[in-house]
Amino acid sequence: MLVDHNPRKTSAPLPAGRSDPDALRRVDSATLLGPGGEVLIVHQQQVYRLRVTSLGKLILTK
Repeated sequence: MLVDHNPRKTSAPLPAGRSDPDALRRVDSATLLGPGGEVLIVHQQQVYRLRVTSLGKLILTK
């Protein structure tokens, strides 16, 4: 028997400014970060670095 454990299966509206997680684009971190394990992101003319730490966590720095 298949059981769906998705708690988002409700008809309640989402708060203003929030997107439905099921409708968001998903990108694998290895694809995003590439072989070097980091990527530069430009947001509102500011440059941020997203990288993988030595413990395998993601960190975003300005």
